[in-house]
Amino acid sequence: MQETLYMAAAKTIGFVFVQGYADWEYGLLAASAVEWFGAKAFSLTPDGKPVIGISGFTLTPDRSTDAAANADLNAIAVIGSDSWAVETPPDVSALLKSVAERGGVVGGICAGTLALARSGLLQGQKHTSNGRDWILGHLPNYAGADLYQDVPHAVADDRIVTAPGSAPGTFAVTFLEALFPDQKQQLAEMRALISREYAGSS
Repeated sequence: MQETLYMAAAKTIGFVFVQGYADWEYGLLAASAVEWFGAKAFSLTPDGKPVIGISGFTLTPDRSTDAAANADLNAIAVIGSDSWAVETPPDVSALLKSVAERGGVVGGICAGTLALARSGLLQGQKHTSNGRDWILGHLPNYAGADLYQDVPHAVADDRIVTAPGSAPGTFAVTFLEALFPDQKQQLAEMRALISREYAGSS
């Protein structure tokens, strides 16, 4: 792929991280959005303070998740962590709703899908997560449960994108398809790039 495939007005993506974030879930999306699609990426934590990932790496965020401070975002991606599955998880509903209300892309991967469910953004939307039993075990009455898709890859419905934690590749491509729908050639190249990795393994 070319170094930068898309050079129109830059889209801005926020990545939400909480304590114990899953290091493998955001890298392909963040790097390809910036390098291949010319996007701007910002890291966000609920209080604007550093968090530590599963690897032990410390991430110092660019911003907090305050909705007013992120009015420029065209998209938001909630990265998974066991911290989303606790009894009193971080509340990022205002931010997610504000991005959705202005027509932005809202995505969640792994336990990050719980944040979307708590925000009511899965109601009326086809979506997936870490398994039907898994998400219902955490949120047995969430709005939209009837449209759950029990698949191993990312799912997009309009501008809501969800994925299990085992699918960072399709999460990246599907999220970028929702954000850059006109960039069909570039997206096809990215899909092919990911597919070749699996095709070449044995």
